[in-house]
Formats: sequence, structure tokens, C-alpha cells
Amino acid sequence: LLYKNDLPAVRWVGGVEIELIAMATGGRIVPRFVELSEDKLGKAGKVKEVSFGTTKDSMIVIEDCANSKAVTILVRGGNRMILEETKRSLHDALCVARNLVRDNSIVYGGGSAEIACSLAVEAAADEVKGVEQYAMRAFAEALDAIPLALAENSGLAPIESLTAVKAQQVAEKNSRLGIDCKDEGTNDMKKQNVFETLIGKKQQMMLATQVVKMILKIDDVITPAGYA
Repeated sequence: LLYKNDLPAVRWVGGVEIELIAMATGGRIVPRFVELSEDKLGKAGKVKEVSFGTTKDSMIVIEDCANSKAVTILVRGGNRMILEETKRSLHDALCVARNLVRDNSIVYGGGSAEIACSLAVEAAADEVKGVEQYAMRAFAEALDAIPLALAENSGLAPIESLTAVKAQQVAEKNSRLGIDCKDEGTNDMKKQNVFETLIGKKQQMMLATQVVKMILKIDDVITPAGYA
């Protein structure tokens, strides 16, 4: 019907895309032509079809919308592995931005938060009597795995780097000190602008703790060889 009246039309648009276009242009979704009226129309500055790639793939681009607060990220790569890795990196970055919108509290990175938590748990374990203190010390030791991995992946001596930063944190009472992965000559993560969202860090520790508790609840393992 639109083509018969010299109006451009696009077929097979998904439901999610239609909703996004309606929000961006200020239009209303109309199921039947008889319900179409001027007050239900949206506005956009430019609508065009863009072709790209060796396969001449095409897409419809709607620009200069009346109420657009979103952008479309077009990811292109030489193979599927590069595309998936890029999508994963973009997803992680968007999640960090989302977490900052939800809660703008941050902790400093480079393993500094884990080292500070490890020192605090070790100090608390000294005041606990009985076998519970050994569980607390094991938890503190587990927290050191993050800065150890950071140092090793950066080509540094992991044990020496961790012990040096730990001693420096205790001496200076500075919880911002972490592993100097970028070799900038300072362990102060505030000066290096390395930080993480607090909500993300809390979620990491909670999930890791839950996984360990789940594994500890397993009292036996049945292997296929047992049925032979």
C-alpha cells in the first residue's frame, strides 16, 4: 500500500527494532493502516540505505531522530573470532559504564583492592580462636591470586612483586597500592588512573565465594571408571 502511494517501505523489521525506532523518532506503532494518523507519525532528519563489505551487505540508517539517546555500534572484522572477541570487549565496557550509572563508587585496580582485603582478613584472623581462623587465612591467601596473576601476566616476578606491594601497603597504610603492570614506576593506582567499579568487585568476590562453598559441599565424586 505504501509503495502504491510512492512512499518508501521496509519489510520484515523485528519487533525490538520497531520499538526502538518508535522511541527514537517519537512515532507510534500502528497495527493497521486505518488507524494511521498524522499525530502518530515520527520524525527523522535522514533515512538512507548503506552498503558495505565485499558481499555488499546493506542496512537502513535513520539519523537525526527527534528523541534519540542511543547509538548503534557496527562491528566488522576479518573473521568470526575477531568479531566475537570485539563484541565481548564492547559488552564488558558497556557493563562497566552501566555499573557506574547504578553506583558510582569505585575501588582502585591493579590488585590493590584484593591486597587490602587480604591484609584486613589476615588481621581479623589473628583475633579469632579455633579452627575458624584457618578458613579465614585460606580466604586471605585466595585473594592474593589476583595480584599474583596480574604480576605474572605482566612479565614480573609474581611472589616478589606481591610481597613488596603488601609490605608497602602496610608501611604506608595506603590501600591504593597495586601491581605496576604498565611499568610506570609507581604502584599508586590513583596516579595511574586504574580503577574498577565497586559493584563489579563485590559481585566477583561473592560469586567466587559461592562457587567454593558449592564445591566444598560435594563429599564424593563418582567417576565413570567406577562402573567398569
